[in-house]
Amino acid sequence: LRSSLYAELLGQKIGNHQVHCWLVNTGWSGGGPGVGSRMPIAYSRALVNAALDGTLSAGAFLKDSVFKLDIPTCCPGVEDAVLNPRNAWADKDAYDLTASRLVEMFRTNFRQFEATVSAEIAGVL
Repeated sequence: LRSSLYAELLGQKIGNHQVHCWLVNTGWSGGGPGVGSRMPIAYSRALVNAALDGTLSAGAFLKDSVFKLDIPTCCPGVEDAVLNPRNAWADKDAYDLTASRLVEMFRTNFRQFEATVSAEIAGVL
């Protein structure tokens, strides 16, 4: 089966069962190689635990201006500054440039799938 079909099925299951989905950064934070650092495993664990026990759902969020994701403003056991990727970077201009480049890379890569997804999905990027 094509990958877009699996994506559609996942979307249906999420909608039908009112599932909360979380994207947890377990990788790099605060800048590129030589500047940033790996996300501490303790933060990843705290975020997953807060997602599972409902703490994140009950909290406040802000909308990321680049990726349009809802970002929790706080999480027990995690420094607030790392929750918003832009705030984790000392050089905000470097973050903005890197984020813009990443968006373009997503768009370029997604072109290969445009013909196999709904207009709703294609319109997100």
